[in-house]
Amino acid sequence: MAFQDPHTLLETAVTAAQAGARSVSGFWRSLTAGQVEEKAPNDLVTDADRASEAAMLEHIHRRFPDHAILAEESGLSGLEDTGKPTWIIDPLDGTTNFVHGVPHFAISVGVAVGGQPVVGVILDPVKNDLFAGGEGIGVRWNGKPCRVSPRAGLPGALLTTGFSFKAHRLLDTYLKIFHDVFLRCKAIRRPGAAALDLAYVAAGIFDGFFEFQLSPWDLAAGTALVREAGGIVTNMDGTDEILTEGDVVCGPPGVHHELLELIGKYRTRESA
Repeated sequence: MAFQDPHTLLETAVTAAQAGARSVSGFWRSLTAGQVEEKAPNDLVTDADRASEAAMLEHIHRRFPDHAILAEESGLSGLEDTGKPTWIIDPLDGTTNFVHGVPHFAISVGVAVGGQPVVGVILDPVKNDLFAGGEGIGVRWNGKPCRVSPRAGLPGALLTTGFSFKAHRLLDTYLKIFHDVFLRCKAIRRPGAAALDLAYVAAGIFDGFFEFQLSPWDLAAGTALVREAGGIVTNMDGTDEILTEGDVVCGPPGVHHELLELIGKYRTRESA
């Protein structure tokens, strides 16, 4: 990571996530109907999302004015340069949970270079959980080093998954995959915030994660964390084009391998 001191990037990512969390806190369980909109059917955005994103953008722009930023609500700002970092942020991952008062959501800040995530910060402001790390500098959960679980395969594994409102056409394929995976593992959870799913894999809470049709801001930070914590993160065809493809499977090497085998029975690039 000669392009930038990773510790400097990580420090800025942490403070940007904290700025977003402070903005979100004033809206928690106090949103009015006028503060919630649908960008598309079932795709919610709130004043909390916008306030969080504005605070994060201001902080990152001030610290690194020559870096590009890809944000969920405002899109791409700055000129992408493959030699310089691109900040990929989700100001409120788990917006549906947030709107309904479910205490499971997060602020996510990832940094990518050359299309690959290298630094990640995921902050859960309700549980006060901070997952932070990056390439070559380890991963910490509330300041303590963490790793993916030692699980060798699917037997006994606790997995997490999700199903995007954008992926209705893949429902039959997903249910076939879910069926086969469910019969091989201990249990599967569906909490509703992909960034935290990835953070929990990096911390060894969940043994693996798979989901279709996610966006770069859902994946960037968590991908950096899982990889640095000893896990494997790929597209469902086994390639590492995570940010452009959006389908993801991850876990410790053995779990990742067995998930890919089961998914491969039903999921191919042609059916994507």
